[in-house]
Amino acid sequence: MRTTNPLRFVLASASPARRKSLLAAGIQPEVLVSGVDESTANAERAEMLCLDLARLKAEAVTERIRATSGPGTLVLGCDSVLAFDGEILGKPVDADDATRRWKQMRGRSGVLHSGHCLIDVTADRRAEAVASTTVHFADISDEEIAAYVATGEPLQVAGAFTIDGLGGPFVERVEGDPGTVVGLSLPLLRNLLGELDVRITDLWQGRPY
Repeated sequence: MRTTNPLRFVLASASPARRKSLLAAGIQPEVLVSGVDESTANAERAEMLCLDLARLKAEAVTERIRATSGPGTLVLGCDSVLAFDGEILGKPVDADDATRRWKQMRGRSGVLHSGHCLIDVTADRRAEAVASTTVHFADISDEEIAAYVATGEPLQVAGAFTIDGLGGPFVERVEGDPGTVVGLSLPLLRNLLGELDVRITDLWQGRPY
């Protein structure tokens, strides 16, 4: 296992929730948005699609920084999709789409899959996996759906919901790691780091409080 901190831990995602999760765990990431065209991934299974997208994001950022990366540079790509009623649901295309989804999902459950791809840039090694969590939605009213969609929050996230924001009251319970629903599973990240001979404690750079 390494005994020194990586010089850089790069999060290949613009998600504030993923960054917040890392900061709460003592990891201060550098954020670089991949700019990947998500329509280029077309896997038929939700768990494969989210992993393909996570891989594409991590690889795109890795190529961008390879020439300037120092020893121990790590890049983490993540992506999430919701499997519901045989559909793979990413971000809604508009408010009408978000409203339609919520009218289908209320009182029912789906599975949120989050793909994680971690690349050690210097060593040219990687570790990747998918975390999956079952989400049980509350049977909310049409008025609650309209109010929630009007906030704009559902348009920004996979599955049209959050558990760490305004959508939290509309999720009755989850079966699995709640971090998966946020988009980044810290227990899974710990395991992936271990595969690359890095302890998660090596990444601690001070507490956020």
